[in-house]
Amino acid sequence: MKHSDIIIIGGGAAGLMAAAGAAGIFRDNGCGKTVTVLEKMPRPGRKIMITGKGRCNITNTRQWNEFSGHIHPKANCLKHAFFNLDTAKTIEFFNRNGLDTVVERGDRVFPASHSAADVVDTLVKAVTSAGAYIETGNGVSEIHVTANRDENSGRPEFTIKCRNGKEYSCSRLVIATGGLSYPGTGSTGDGYIWARQFKHTVRTCFPSLTAVVPEGYKILSGNGQSSGDTSHTPGQDAARLRGHIDRALPLSDTGSALNGNQIKNISLTLFIDGHPVQEEFGDIDFTDGGIEGPAGFRISRRCVCALSNGAKASVSIDLKPAVEETALDKRINALWHEIATDRRSQGKTYDERFRVLLGKLLPFTLVPGFIRCNRNIDHKTLARRLKNWKMDIRGYVGYERCVITAGGVATDEISPKTMESKICPGLYFAGGILDMDGDTGGYNLQTAFSTGMLAGQSAAGSLI
Repeated sequence: MKHSDIIIIGGGAAGLMAAAGAAGIFRDNGCGKTVTVLEKMPRPGRKIMITGKGRCNITNTRQWNEFSGHIHPKANCLKHAFFNLDTAKTIEFFNRNGLDTVVERGDRVFPASHSAADVVDTLVKAVTSAGAYIETGNGVSEIHVTANRDENSGRPEFTIKCRNGKEYSCSRLVIATGGLSYPGTGSTGDGYIWARQFKHTVRTCFPSLTAVVPEGYKILSGNGQSSGDTSHTPGQDAARLRGHIDRALPLSDTGSALNGNQIKNISLTLFIDGHPVQEEFGDIDFTDGGIEGPAGFRISRRCVCALSNGAKASVSIDLKPAVEETALDKRINALWHEIATDRRSQGKTYDERFRVLLGKLLPFTLVPGFIRCNRNIDHKTLARRLKNWKMDIRGYVGYERCVITAGGVATDEISPKTMESKICPGLYFAGGILDMDGDTGGYNLQTAFSTGMLAGQSAAGSLI
């Protein structure tokens, strides 16, 4: 059995930052203690590689007062970790370790190379340079508390068994296994089993930052149900995640007409049971999953939560939020007059002229999908539809392609000053396994980096 003073399970954003933080403390104090990361996949940082469509939105430049409003369900547990490693310190960490960064629209920070692989390489370099070890291909199967006690703190020691037969022991254990999103990257919810084993509460999990699927967008199976996903986390009875629509299901004619369109600078309002509950301004993308993009992702958390609880959801898209309806109607009438009196319109049907009108108001590729979704409109009612394009939401894409998992280990059972368990001394949690998720825009990676750094430094500090 191999012993390491600190073992971190999970070589993702939180786990790698925890290793860098812990090993840095040991190195700076010259105490010769060891840190080991156990990662089940062949390479660390698999999920980081796909974030931001491969560009990796590392963080943003926002300070706590603004940052905290983008953390759900509450940000209190993050505050101490954030001030220990805030957005400016995170940028400085990557720059110090050789990664140049750039700030783009929306205060979002990316690697200057626009390559997520460079982010992973920088994290791995920081970890190994500090003296920590990363052991890949080590999927953990069991964790046990031993009878041995740390002679200084009285904390228990841990033994860890891996699926490949290797065994480890440690004095401090950090669980940073992430949630359930993108299971192909290794996020399969194993950490929730161990959290429950140590008597921790795991709040109900559900997909967040995911595509919401309009009615009629996908071709569903004969019974109208989606396929495959479950609302359970490992160790619980399987139950279908209400509202889940597998991304692999084929698009309908309407979905095919909309797919591939990006609409910028729109207003998107979410309605739950007919009541407006959230309005977002920005961009949306129609994809093979449904409605995505920054504004679409921001409403998805609340939408998924409502649908999974049996409520009805719909959205209204204002394609011209900067223009009042009366002014837009006046502009449409003027354009219609131009089209009607244009010699090129002679011999054209009303529908053909109407398509010309739409082409002057919408991206050309969006016109077919807009017409399919807005039957029986004419130039007299167009302004109203452009300001209020309504879509009922049938469901959402599940863990197979959501960006983040909402829910997780209850944060009131974690010490916010150290990320140590209040229930099991010597056990720490960091990153996506916690009941703490953020909006799109660098919030989730920053949360992983901040909680990881604090967990690693706290674990190391308790051994000095």
